[in-house]
Amino acid sequence: MAVPKRKVSKARRDKRRSSHWKLSTPGFVKCSCGEFHLPHRVCKVCGKYDGREVLKVQA
Repeated sequence: MAVPKRKVSKARRDKRRSSHWKLSTPGFVKCSCGEFHLPHRVCKVCGKYDGREVLKVQA
């Protein structure tokens, strides 16, 4: 049975694990007004979704 000969240091262990725990940024899409927002969500700046006005945004 394979058993490690020496203790793996915390630095070496964490170096190996570091690439799996990184957060990825969510994909943003550009609205017709030019602002970025999450896909399938209403734009908070202009209040439009799929080209139609859904929310009344106060200026």
